[in-house]
Amino acid sequence: MSKTSRINKKAGIVFLALFSLLIADATAQNSLAHTNPVKEHSPRKALILSAVLPGAGQVYNKQAWKVPIVYAAIGGVAYYTYSNYTQMKLHKDEYLHRVANNDTPLDPDLATTPTANVYNLYQTYNKTFQLSVIISAALYGINLLDAYIFANLFDFQINDDLSLHLSPSLIPTHNALSSSPSLMPAASLSLHF
Repeated sequence: MSKTSRINKKAGIVFLALFSLLIADATAQNSLAHTNPVKEHSPRKALILSAVLPGAGQVYNKQAWKVPIVYAAIGGVAYYTYSNYTQMKLHKDEYLHRVANNDTPLDPDLATTPTANVYNLYQTYNKTFQLSVIISAALYGINLLDAYIFANLFDFQINDDLSLHLSPSLIPTHNALSSSPSLMPAASLSLHF
């Protein structure tokens, strides 16, 4: 038997095995569909999925188009956080070295920068680093909130007849001076959805 015929035979066996598994899986799912009731869309599951892997809750909610937005925001904030952290650490190390060594610069790029300015730059980068950490936490929370809210609204249906109707009406009123009820003109506003 040649090498190509052995490869073709093995490929045929693998194909037959995969095809058998697919048919068995489809048959099992079909029989389960008739015995098990349809599960509801779970907001809790969407929340947990998004907590474990940001964007997974959006995929569960069938809103996969949001995943690139989630990861672009995470990537942007991660870069901003890393950049501020490295600059903060650089300026902190430079400042501490200068204080300990009579204003001798550690980094040649900061040799012409006065020590007071190095400290001010350290403080600025420290504040922006802290802000970027807060923004990261807020984005994570928005991701969770989005997954949870849209999972709650997953089965919500809006009728095509979303309308507002204004119609005249008469309201019965009782007057303290008169014993007979009277009618007062009014407007009735109804919302149909």
